[in-house]
Amino acid sequence: MKIPAKATRVFKGTIFDVYQWEQELYDGSFATFEALRRPSTIQIIPTVGNTILLSYEEQPGKPLRHSFLGGRQEEGEEPLATAKRELHEEAGMVSSDWELIRTFEFDGKIDWITYLFVARNCVKEAEPHLDPGEKIQVQSYSFEEFLDVVSSETFWGKMLSDWLFRLQHDPQKLADFKRTLLASDRT
Repeated sequence: MKIPAKATRVFKGTIFDVYQWEQELYDGSFATFEALRRPSTIQIIPTVGNTILLSYEEQPGKPLRHSFLGGRQEEGEEPLATAKRELHEEAGMVSSDWELIRTFEFDGKIDWITYLFVARNCVKEAEPHLDPGEKIQVQSYSFEEFLDVVSSETFWGKMLSDWLFRLQHDPQKLADFKRTLLASDRT
């Protein structure tokens, strides 16, 4: 949801800001509308040759689960710069072959964009530098195993897993996605 320019921020939180505005209704009356805004999220699908890497992580108050590597975009930071920073922090890896696969906008009363990148042929450069609220293990999967994990109930990132689930019903789109991710399928 895009928050209109006429909206006023009525609360500034650590992650979420609350905005309100007067909106004319169909009968000519007015009502106060409200929405949240939060920083964008960056999600990364790192690959090493024909292997896809996923995070198996735990955060305070949340169960152990699989997810993509990534995190919150900092103010003034470009999405690709966030992706590179998060890959290095969470996996100690770098890549010189990045591609923005797609963006997702939250469907509801939250102004929130998620950027999904692939980082091909990643190389380990350093040890991870995790936030104090993260416990992350990077795990390797074949493309088929990757699809199974992302389709599971315990995968975090439902908008992304829903999109990947729909891709599996179109063999050509699924083949194109696999080619986008994996080095050997790009030749």
